[in-house]
Amino acid sequence: MPAPLLLDLSHTCHTRARTGIQRVTRSLLAALGHRAIAVTHDPYRAGWRTLQAWEKANLTATEATGKRGAHWPLTARLSGRFQRTANRRGAVSAGLATLKTSGLIVPEVFSPPVARALSDLRAATPGPRVALFHDAIALKFPELTPAKTVARFPAYLVELLAFDGVAAVSEDSRHTLADYWRWLGVKSPPPIHAIPLGVDLPAPSGSPLLVAPKPGEGGSALGSQLVPTLLSVGSIEGRKNHLALLNACEQLWTAGEKFSLHLIGFAQPQTGATALALIHALQASGRPLRYDGPVSDSAVAAAYAACTFTVYPSIIEGFGLPVIESLAQGKPCVCSARGALGESARGGGCLALKSVDAASLAAAIARLLRSPDELAALGAEARTRRFKSWANYADELVSWMNRLQRR
Repeated sequence: MPAPLLLDLSHTCHTRARTGIQRVTRSLLAALGHRAIAVTHDPYRAGWRTLQAWEKANLTATEATGKRGAHWPLTARLSGRFQRTANRRGAVSAGLATLKTSGLIVPEVFSPPVARALSDLRAATPGPRVALFHDAIALKFPELTPAKTVARFPAYLVELLAFDGVAAVSEDSRHTLADYWRWLGVKSPPPIHAIPLGVDLPAPSGSPLLVAPKPGEGGSALGSQLVPTLLSVGSIEGRKNHLALLNACEQLWTAGEKFSLHLIGFAQPQTGATALALIHALQASGRPLRYDGPVSDSAVAAAYAACTFTVYPSIIEGFGLPVIESLAQGKPCVCSARGALGESARGGGCLALKSVDAASLAAAIARLLRSPDELAALGAEARTRRFKSWANYADELVSWMNRLQRR
């Protein structure tokens, strides 16, 4: 049996949030199983170590939280400082230095302190060292991205050059990173390989898509009438474009269309405040709009199963997990035809749009609400698609890593 890989979870093991990157990280850890050892940089100890019980509990928790930031209990901070002052520290702790490992995977967008410490972890790892690259949205749409992320991003993209290889989550992300390094004038960058992500939602049952659904089967009660339910899963933030979706739905409700909208996702306080305010205003006016905030993975799966179709209005993504999660449930998705979202939509089951402005979204939603045949056809397309599992993704990633040479 080959030696295990090190998997850096320095951020994810200190939060119970369910952002896209954190879901990828948790899913990868579970798929790798005994092939990986999760590690974290402990800033209080000033070194690397394996995870403690409270950090493992964060990774396996089923309930989501609205806090994205890392949280360290007082006991963990005090313990780390004690270890540090007792001269039991080091850039790589003795426990990690004695581990026999075959490589390193860094699936997160790492912070500056972790970036500085990663050089020691890479030096202590005999096998290939790989980072996952998700997107460069902070550079493409800085006005829709938190200011701290925008300021950090150029340095992060340069720090990726220190790895033996970079696994991009889509072809669009691969091209973006390669173009940026080319623009910087980098002569010998590490190889970038696109490995699309997996999905773990249950496979569709194979039953026909219900256009006029029964209670609990793709619709919701509105007064005494059962109406279609539109689902949108994704954090409430600028680039996710919820303002356009909400304005589109308000246009349709005003015109007399009967449907409900169900939103799930953490609200980003800086770039999502305007959309959140509109959500509350529409609810106060009596519109059939439900907003749950962040929820568990099981609640997300139940929402997919209960909806008629989904709308993912995001302007840009590195991958776009909610699109393939919807399709894996046999539910059609309205989304952008551009970039990585277009890659996911290309196999069928999506109504892919050239523009995701309010008018285009309203027209697409109305089209599916008024066309049972088209909705059923898209549902049939979705059910014929086959998606990579997280186990498949982990195998593909490790296989590619094993072919890399150390730089």
